[in-house]
Amino acid sequence: MNEQAKPAGHVPALEQFPGRTHDIIRFGDLDPQGHVNNTVFATFFETGRVAFLREPGNALSPPGTTSVLARLDINFLKELHWPGAVEIGTGVAEIGRSSFTFLQAIFHAGACAATGRATMVMIDAATRRSRPLPAEAVARLEKLRIASGE
Repeated sequence: MNEQAKPAGHVPALEQFPGRTHDIIRFGDLDPQGHVNNTVFATFFETGRVAFLREPGNALSPPGTTSVLARLDINFLKELHWPGAVEIGTGVAEIGRSSFTFLQAIFHAGACAATGRATMVMIDAATRRSRPLPAEAVARLEKLRIASGE
């Protein structure tokens, strides 16, 4: 799915995501306005990516490599309040030569509260420079693409 080709305002459904996990809203996540601070949304997305990549069979980094976050874009759609829990959907949106992009969404009480795109770059652990994704990683990423929902 090419998220850029989606109409403006398109909101994904949790069922479209191959990876799903949850997190709790903590009292300490609140800002002075009484809603979840914008920075916590990035933490929820991180929770989704880590859980997704730690699933058996989803590991992407061969020995001597790691993946680093190069870009994170967040679209805030609804406020979140304490107490409560969120569900986080994660799937692969794009695959490049040395990078891949996750499409993610945060859901609360069945409604999408935010969407995000996180671009990860595979790097050599010693040189800290990007390196091409191995064919095995590309094959795994292809299997983890988000469903189009169309």
